[in-house]
Amino acid sequence: MARIALEHVDKTYPNGYVAARDLSLEIADGELLVLVGPSGSGKSTVLRMMAGLEQVSGGAIRIGDRDVTDLPPQQRDIAMVFQNYALYPHMTVRENLGFGLMMRKQPRSLIDQRVQAVAASLGLDALLERKPAQLSGGQRQRVALGRAIVREPLAFLFDEPLSNLDAQLRVETRVELSRLHRKLGATMVYVTHDQSEALTLGDRIAILKEGVLQQIATPMELYERPGNRFVAGFIGSPAMNFFDGTLTRTGVGGMCTFRGADLTIRVPCEPGINDNVFLGVRPQHLEVVGDGAGGEGSLRAEVGVVEPMGNEQIVYLTLPGGGRAVAVAPVQPRITPGEKVSIRVRPEGLHIFDAQTGNRISD
Repeated sequence: MARIALEHVDKTYPNGYVAARDLSLEIADGELLVLVGPSGSGKSTVLRMMAGLEQVSGGAIRIGDRDVTDLPPQQRDIAMVFQNYALYPHMTVRENLGFGLMMRKQPRSLIDQRVQAVAASLGLDALLERKPAQLSGGQRQRVALGRAIVREPLAFLFDEPLSNLDAQLRVETRVELSRLHRKLGATMVYVTHDQSEALTLGDRIAILKEGVLQQIATPMELYERPGNRFVAGFIGSPAMNFFDGTLTRTGVGGMCTFRGADLTIRVPCEPGINDNVFLGVRPQHLEVVGDGAGGEGSLRAEVGVVEPMGNEQIVYLTLPGGGRAVAVAPVQPRITPGEKVSIRVRPEGLHIFDAQTGNRISD
């Protein structure tokens, strides 16, 4: 296996669309890095540049000790798994798994040995003589994964490989992929728009927006200390609530008072903090309490929609100033649409972002 490094990589298409701008990333040997972002963020283009399927406009790409910037895909010693399984329909599972080694003219004994070992690890032993049309979607995806694994490349690149699977199969295959990563110790780069996949799979996550790296960190660091408002709103489900307002210094114990259209609350603040800010609060840090029972740091609201989720309920709220908020509440007591409630903000869940730059300015 090997490390992968992108050094100040740019990608601009002839029509002027910028898919990557001064992008620098380093994926450690054996690491699983997830590239995540909304549609059009450039994440798939970055993966294709690593694979050699797209040429860079500037910068360099290194895999291991080699500069592969100008090398064709077949000389980079990487394996790529696409959203489309791309299996050969006329070949059996055994033949699909071994096709890459056969094209490299590897000995038949080596091909059989590797195919049998990979089939056993993926639970494909009983399916080796079947053809793709006789397989389920999850089984086909495992064959596609196995075809990449059997080559023993320097790195694996995954371009939204689970997006064609139904919800249960996605979870099962995601768990299987995580298990395989631990077993193989392989360098992997995984592209997805699904933040649940990103948070559960990645050793680290790199978040892209319009071709620009916003933040790269561990899943929990991204969730607990998002570097800017975009990251804060993108990571976490339901998404973080934002209240715009101003900070006024109280002169006591490094505290400020946040005042917005719907919320007034005391928060810690740093010297030189920008007065115009966004206050971020995750839905899990908004407590739904009885009307008028919130006290300091609370706001009143009307319940719009309630989504029962089994062990919790997601409550969509309309605030007096016309704003909206989302809270996650226990299943008891039951909350009903149209009900007037108070929302208490838990102070440990506050995030402050500069209104002009969007950057995080709280500890």
